[in-house]
Amino acid sequence: MAKDRVFIFDTTLRDGEQVPGCQLNTIEKIEVAKALEELGVDIIEAGFPISSPGDFNSVVEISKAVTEPVICALTRAVKKDIEVAAESLKFAKRGRIHTGIGTSYYHIYHKLNSNPEEILKRAVEAVSYAKSFVEDVEFYAEDAGRSDNKYLAQVIEAVIAAGATVVNIPDTTGYTLPDEYGKKIRYLADQVSNIDRAVISTHCHNDLGMATANTMSGLINGARQVEVTVNGIGERAGNTSLEEITMILKSRKHLNLITQINPRKIYRTSRLVSTLMRMPVQPNKAIVGRNAFAHSSGIHQDGVLKRRENYEIINPRTVGIHESSILLTARSGRAALKHRLEKLGYTFSKKALDSIYEEFLKLADSKKEIVDEDLKMLAGASTRDIQRNLHLNKLQVVCGKGTTPVATVSLLWDGECHTSTAEGNGPVDAAINAAKDILKKKVRIEEFLIQAITRGSDDLGKVHMQLEHKNVVYYGFSASTDIITASVEAFIDAMSQVV
Repeated sequence: MAKDRVFIFDTTLRDGEQVPGCQLNTIEKIEVAKALEELGVDIIEAGFPISSPGDFNSVVEISKAVTEPVICALTRAVKKDIEVAAESLKFAKRGRIHTGIGTSYYHIYHKLNSNPEEILKRAVEAVSYAKSFVEDVEFYAEDAGRSDNKYLAQVIEAVIAAGATVVNIPDTTGYTLPDEYGKKIRYLADQVSNIDRAVISTHCHNDLGMATANTMSGLINGARQVEVTVNGIGERAGNTSLEEITMILKSRKHLNLITQINPRKIYRTSRLVSTLMRMPVQPNKAIVGRNAFAHSSGIHQDGVLKRRENYEIINPRTVGIHESSILLTARSGRAALKHRLEKLGYTFSKKALDSIYEEFLKLADSKKEIVDEDLKMLAGASTRDIQRNLHLNKLQVVCGKGTTPVATVSLLWDGECHTSTAEGNGPVDAAINAAKDILKKKVRIEEFLIQAITRGSDDLGKVHMQLEHKNVVYYGFSASTDIITASVEAFIDAMSQVV
């Protein structure tokens, strides 16, 4: 059976950016757009040009910066919106205007104060007007999830006749169940006489946690474009996750649905969006979360070490992650302990391993996670090797408005004091640069997360840092009322496992 192409419409820069506090400037948007192009996204919804001069300029500059994807601009069913969108797309190699209007009872009567006949007329006029500027016009029937199917089909048939090349059926409020949404897509595929002249698109929100399930139901029932965001960010509870749909289709080959996404670039793109939007990815997020390929249960660890497929349906390397994580906790078994000890260069007889395991369990009961230094102690490594004593001795930072941040860091390393001074973009960056200068190791910070533990101006802050060195990931933690100190100590905590 021939495989059907699914078009990936990414709206990270439009719907995703509607998350409070996640706004990007034009330079940052261009960086994300280029990453999406490398990822293999088919359509990039670059913004809502009429909403602000910044959004207009972003669409213009993104149109200049990328070549392969279609660049899409959102509008309401308003002539001025459409004119401004068309102007913003003048540099796009392939431009698309995305226009539409609400079609549910709530939107027709309580948002737009209108009636079904008038809404149908406005929908057709908007598509016809957009068609006078660009060939590629997408129509969205806002709140289609709660719209009457018969009326929705009437609107969709009319806008296709007016020139719409894509018809978007959004579950705007995330209300539908997968079965309901799938039946809605199937109804349109069967009942709209000219549906063969347009691509049916999904746009599902996650208010009830079913965005991905609804999107998949839409695909199974005939949709061939999915509107998604990186990390599932978006209005309220978010949108369908690009990475989830991509890997579902890659994993479930019997569906005969394919995309052009390069999955090996998924993790890198996820981290870029998370960093620029200052929105951490939840640890248990599917595909890209910190724990997505982590195993702490002894039964699971044993199974994964025997054969990865026992507990992993996706090879982490497929999405750009170096390897699975075997985390040592009180729930870990002998297989995981033996595996980690061997990676550190230690081998033991079964009897010796049993003895070490008993000591390991006692230590694990008092610590959340056992790190390599703990294992070296358990394995009886030399005192010097165990106690490298890499500690922050002193930290002095000079920063403020109008000055370049400068930090002097003093580290106690193997009993000797080392000091360095460096500049940075901020006090934390300067201090970490100084520490790097001392340690002379090339590392990349993959994740840097600050969390409040208590409340008030004397708040205790917890810092989590994830470093990558020679394709191995290391974690560091610290907590302090001085967030700069906590950040540097978390960096040193991770680096103590590297040097």
